[in-house]
Amino acid sequence: MANHKSALKRAGQNERRRLRNKAVQTRVKNVVKDVRLAVTQDAENAVARLDAAKSAIDKAAKKGVLHKKTASRKISRLNRQVNAQQA
Repeated sequence: MANHKSALKRAGQNERRRLRNKAVQTRVKNVVKDVRLAVTQDAENAVARLDAAKSAIDKAAKKGVLHKKTASRKISRLNRQVNAQQA
């Protein structure tokens, strides 16, 4: 465990960031799962859920939880699934 005042502060900051990042990452996983379920079961809501997923993924990338290219790849793959289901 940290002993210096600055190291204690850094440990607290890291813990707060870890919890915040975990919450954002969980949200991303849930919206991606919602889109995939909508593609297979609920076709008319797939586009609306895709928009919500795009928003959540972009916000995660903006906050630094996801890399910019990882976010782009996730959105692209979800778009492909929705478009294939619509066709």
